[in-house]
Amino acid sequence: MSERILIVEDESKIARFLELELKHEGYEVEIAFDGRSGLQRAEKGDIDLIILDLMLPVMSGIEVCRRVRKFSEVPIIMLTAKDDISDKVTGLDSGADDYVTKPFAIEELLARIRVALKRKYSAFRDSGKDTLTAGKLVLSKLQHRVTYDGEEVLLSKKEYDLLLYLMENKGIVLDREKLIENVWGYDFIGDTNVTDVYIRYLRSKIDQKYGVNFIRTIRGVGYIFEDKQ
Repeated sequence: MSERILIVEDESKIARFLELELKHEGYEVEIAFDGRSGLQRAEKGDIDLIILDLMLPVMSGIEVCRRVRKFSEVPIIMLTAKDDISDKVTGLDSGADDYVTKPFAIEELLARIRVALKRKYSAFRDSGKDTLTAGKLVLSKLQHRVTYDGEEVLLSKKEYDLLLYLMENKGIVLDREKLIENVWGYDFIGDTNVTDVYIRYLRSKIDQKYGVNFIRTIRGVGYIFEDKQ
């Protein structure tokens, strides 16, 4: 059965172009031309991936993304004309898995779709390995929940994804490029500093809050997650 992709894009030419290209690749495609319609379609389920424009009528792409994340972990690729790091962080913080800036090459978007779907199916296969621990820090994959000494740690989707990857590779030094490739799912060319932004977020919510030192910087290389409290 082919994967079903929902395109939420108000520019009809772009939407139709994407529809033709995706159908040519064997995907089933549906289109919504405003944010509210896109959200309503997503709420019905049976969507495998969403391509979501940032600037939409009726309801913004950011708001759509936030609301979708309340009931679904479907992969979301944000599509926008903006190319500022703050816009990317906002999109990712709202729950997006990936971010593509217009204009883009269709080959690039198709590659990112394949990566997002691959990560989705890999998560299903690995769901049996549910709990990761480091001292009093506990991450539950099935519940998509992180706690420290029983207290819930509230993380955005991308913060959770980053912590998950760090904990799965405990004791291994990870450079920024590797983090980008495995957490964001593609080569974030020229913007590897986005990892530093999210490391700061995690440290403020875990290390600094609870007086621990799980995430250590390896100067000139990247980061390592250690359980030496």
